[in-house]
Amino acid sequence: MTTKKQSTPTTPQIRRPQLRLLERLCNAVAVSGDESEVRKIVIDELKTHVDDLVVDNLGNVLITRSGNARNRLKVMIAAHMDEVGFMLTTDEDDGLFRFDFVGGIDVRQIAGKPVIVGSDHVPGVIGLKPIHLLSPDERKQNVSLETLRIDMGPGGSSKAQIGERATFATPFQRTGPSIRAKALDDRIGVASLIELVKHAPTTIDLQAAFTVQEEVGLRGARVAAYHFDPDIAIALDCTPAYDLPTWDGSENVEYNTQLDKGPALYVADSRTLSDPRLIRHFVNTAEIHNIPYQFRQPGGGGTDAGTIHRQREGIPSISISVPGRYLHTAGSICRMSDWRNTLSLVYNAIHSLSKGMLKQPRG
Repeated sequence: MTTKKQSTPTTPQIRRPQLRLLERLCNAVAVSGDESEVRKIVIDELKTHVDDLVVDNLGNVLITRSGNARNRLKVMIAAHMDEVGFMLTTDEDDGLFRFDFVGGIDVRQIAGKPVIVGSDHVPGVIGLKPIHLLSPDERKQNVSLETLRIDMGPGGSSKAQIGERATFATPFQRTGPSIRAKALDDRIGVASLIELVKHAPTTIDLQAAFTVQEEVGLRGARVAAYHFDPDIAIALDCTPAYDLPTWDGSENVEYNTQLDKGPALYVADSRTLSDPRLIRHFVNTAEIHNIPYQFRQPGGGGTDAGTIHRQREGIPSISISVPGRYLHTAGSICRMSDWRNTLSLVYNAIHSLSKGMLKQPRG
């Protein structure tokens, strides 16, 4: 039997204004616990498009846009505003600072990286003893956080304070089919959620949660889910794509997700077993609308869904991510096509949600 394509309003598009918005979001400094720069952009973009907008005590931006259909579902969509980065911990004078990580960062790949510090985006660099001066024994040792400093130059100590955040200074760049930036995890989700709010289907009550502190324990999402008490929840994120060639030319079977294959649907990760009804709904939507998709290979990691699904009496949840290479480093890479297809899939899927779906056996 052939399934007829459902009639829906025009899917929101990714064009130059959306790309400029993503650039502003990625270039902002919003390390976990200090998401104010991104929060301001979100509020400025959406304050005239919503029925209700609240900034809670943790800093989440909680937005409601109500539909007009009868017997509507309350659908929460979460995207986290924060990024991994650094916190200044000790001022050693002359613009040299000890620092600690905020979120998951590999110490091996940060030496020599330019950074920006604080709301004034003061430039600095992560310094390490140069290779010319290393002894043979030192060259065999792994780089440790204790051997690194953020160097802001003479006078730098007057431009920053202990506790301020820093992040990589990689500027946003569009290169052919790709996007390169420091914080596509999860500014690409934030940009998508902004578009979904602006084009919210009238068939549901959309509850948009722009969350904080995801990278340090999904903290904002827990509070947001309790506040909204939704019927269904979707986490929009950016997930690692390890789809590089292997050193010996063999097939890479540890890819997790792949670029150019469309949005990644989560079946399971370290924190969540996605609701089977939602998995079926998103797969069916993708196939009806000819949207490419892939399954994120089960394994580690997690999204805001990891805490959302455990709130109240339990909230049916799923995660949808744009694949990205080199996440949590100075430069991540995503494909424009994967972003477009993710936005299209989520929009069409939420447009066709109904309470009847929740009456189906969970499986």
